[in-house]
Formats: sequence, structure tokens, C-alpha cells
Amino acid sequence: MVVLKTGTTYPDIRARFGDFDEWFLRGLSDELDITVANAEAGELPGNPEDWDGIVVTGSPAMVSDRAEWSENAGRWLVKAVRSEVPVLGVCYGHQLLAHALGGEAGYHPNGRETGTHEVELLPEAASDILFRELPEKFPAQLTHRQSVLRLPEGAVLLGRNQFEPHQAFRIGPCAWGVQFHPEFTDAIMSAYLKVQAPDLTREGLDAEALIAGVKPAPDASSLLSRFSRFVQDRLR
Repeated sequence: MVVLKTGTTYPDIRARFGDFDEWFLRGLSDELDITVANAEAGELPGNPEDWDGIVVTGSPAMVSDRAEWSENAGRWLVKAVRSEVPVLGVCYGHQLLAHALGGEAGYHPNGRETGTHEVELLPEAASDILFRELPEKFPAQLTHRQSVLRLPEGAVLLGRNQFEPHQAFRIGPCAWGVQFHPEFTDAIMSAYLKVQAPDLTREGLDAEALIAGVKPAPDASSLLSRFSRFVQDRLR
């Protein structure tokens, strides 16, 4: 499996918790042989078909900026989806997947969503191999200013909440995007909010209430082990 790293977290958070790729490695199965490729630095690891699974991380970058490395990574992901290589795109990865496949990613009209918030699954999730065992509603860690504004043609919407209509989708048999962060612990979420607090206040959000509202999100985090199991089952 390959983890496509699309950015780096805040320096203070990295010093305490490690970087994005390390958070994913903690949540994915240690039985998988996992390689990290730095897409932001231009690394695209061979042909997508060479991999049993692909995970795409979050990023402080913006998909709508259409940076060269990002567009190249998007084209690479399209090949993966067409070859039915399992893909899980998270936050930036979710938006990049949608954009690359003909949807639209951009700034959310209502600004930022951050903190622990509930995600609601749609009836379509009941038959989805990754989501079908999850409860209809569950808390998840979120932090984003851009969103999937329009899903690609043929995508199946799986989850939403009051703020974000596109929290999770599947396209093809085995490519998923999730706006929320299954790799975040509650401690990482709290650390993000503390770093963001001055900006949140300027944006009219209640930083103290958001920090107080952080709680564990085990159902959301279970997506990484579920994706790992899906990849392993395909190898058997």
C-alpha cells in the first residue's frame, strides 16, 4: 500500500504528534507493507496498478489552486480509480479525488468547519463495504475550509452533516473520499483548535466551546482499519 502525502502539519503539532503520514500509519494495519510517497514534492510512486491500496492525506494546500504537483497527483488517482485499485482520500485527498474525476472543489460558502462534529450516513451507506457496519450517526474530527462543492458524475453520496453536504462518497467499486479525519485523535484535534483559536475568533467562531466539545471519534477512526481489512481481503 502507498500513503500519498500531500502536505505537512503545523510545526508545533508535528513536534508533539508527528506528521500526517505517521498518523495514518498508526491507524492502518501493521500487517500491510506501506510506503509513503511525498506527492507535494512531486513523488508519484510508479503505476497506480502496482499498489494494493492508496491512501491520500490531508494538506494545508488548496485543491482549487491547482498546483502542478496536485494536478499530477489527481491524474494519477484517476488511473487508480479506473484500474479499480482501492483508494481512500481524506480531506484534501477527498477533494482532490472529486476534482480529478470531474467534480468541483473550492471554498465552502459558510467558511470553516473545525472540531468534533456529527456525521450522518445516508441509506446508501448500508450496502457500502466500508461504511455498512458503522452507526447511522457518529462523531468525527474535522478541520477544513474547502469542500467538495459538486460530486463527480456517478459518485454515490454516503454521508453528510448540517454544515457539509458531502462528508463521504464512493466512486466506482472501491474508491472513497471522506471530508472528516479518521487519522486524528482527540488530542490532535484539540491541538489544532488551540493553534487555530485566533483565526477562529476572527471568523466569529467560539474557539473555547469548540475545544470543550472535542471528544474521541472511534467510529470515524475505524475507517482506517476497515480500509486495511478491505485491501487485505482482496489479496487473499
